[in-house]
Amino acid sequence: MIDKFFKPISDLIGRAIPDKNKRMELEASIKAQMIDLQKAQADINLEQAKHPSIFVSGSRPAILWICALGLAWQFFLAPLMNWAVVISGSSIQPPVINTEGLMTLTLSLLGLGGLRTAEKWKGVARNNMKEENVKDVLKP
Repeated sequence: MIDKFFKPISDLIGRAIPDKNKRMELEASIKAQMIDLQKAQADINLEQAKHPSIFVSGSRPAILWICALGLAWQFFLAPLMNWAVVISGSSIQPPVINTEGLMTLTLSLLGLGGLRTAEKWKGVARNNMKEENVKDVLKP
């Protein structure tokens, strides 16, 4: 993935620095920095997922639920509603949702969800929604 983003940078470096050795050193340094940034983002994501607050750790699940509801509407509920509208003789048109963005977001999140499934298989998944993990403030 780094190579995809690095190619334009590499082309610019190739034009700006004619010395092959210096160019290779600079490219290696930039790639190392990009890898370090990706590792740092992964660490941030892990810490965020560990957070006990549902508002911090639950952002990805919330987005996934929004995507699931949008896709359920578009591919299940809207066709049923269209069928009901035709049968009733009404001229109501249910809203159409642009699912291109939803599909991209959903598939991206499901890729991350695959990692969650792997955690469950390995037995290292955590469950912070157990009652003993909920703060006393939230208990009735």
